[in-house]
Amino acid sequence: MNRFYSNGKLLITGEYLVLDGAKALAVPTKFGQDLIVETLQESVLLWESYSHDGSEWFSAEFELPKIRLKSATFLSDNEGKGEMIAETLQKFLHTCKELNPSFLTEAKGFLIKTNLTFPRDWGLGSSSTLLNNLADWAQVNPFELLEKSFSGSGYDLACAKNDTPILFQKNGINPLIEKVDFTPKFSDQLFFVHLNQKQNSRTGIKRYKEFKGNISAYVQEIDVLTQEILKAKSLDDFEKIIQEHETIISRIIDNKPIQNIVFKDYFGKVKSLGAWGGDFILATGNEDSKKYFVEKGFPVILPYKKMVL
Repeated sequence: MNRFYSNGKLLITGEYLVLDGAKALAVPTKFGQDLIVETLQESVLLWESYSHDGSEWFSAEFELPKIRLKSATFLSDNEGKGEMIAETLQKFLHTCKELNPSFLTEAKGFLIKTNLTFPRDWGLGSSSTLLNNLADWAQVNPFELLEKSFSGSGYDLACAKNDTPILFQKNGINPLIEKVDFTPKFSDQLFFVHLNQKQNSRTGIKRYKEFKGNISAYVQEIDVLTQEILKAKSLDDFEKIIQEHETIISRIIDNKPIQNIVFKDYFGKVKSLGAWGGDFILATGNEDSKKYFVEKGFPVILPYKKMVL
């Protein structure tokens, strides 16, 4: 039996602009996903995916060595979703074999089990952790697998592989990754709040591409703010930086910051993360923050130290 594990991710700075070369600050999370490989005598690949609560949410069977899909089950009322997920997975497996022709040839068959340690709607990287685990199993470059599968910057794959905060800069299949120290003295005043909806990052990327023009100046501004966040000595300084960051991204995608839309009366500051409009936000605050967000209808609130690895 072989086990592979990848960390979840959060993008603190550089959302959208990371696609155009901005240096982004990203952090791996204490939540992630593993992939367990067991060999079988029969020439099949049996796939089972489990949620954080131990319940199976997806299964599929592939005929080997051609990786032909035989059946798929998605435990939901969404008819056809199982086949769609299975076809995406099939594409990943074919691409892995394309990059490493010896993949899936060392045994007759395999039983694969994946286990998430976070709810799938949290948006911490159910796809990126899977992709990185598959790359490790197949012994291929995860960034090349990403490039051949679907668009994205790859920062999430970098988080999957690193156990510390990183500065990430897109550079094809060999991105620039620098480990950094990001442990603010005021981290007990930082919280991650879930917005109760799963954001499709590809939708956010599409919107960004529709709005962008010549953004090299914005990339430089965000690079500066990223460095300033790393050096922030006080919560007050940190709040000023994230407000400026929100203003810049708001201008680029022609969308109001989340604080202006939903949290106007909040006593702290709020910053969107990743693709605006879903998943988690970063909030500054204190012991009264939880009560505020719960009353607003957002009960999932994780302190910085419970979220960031």
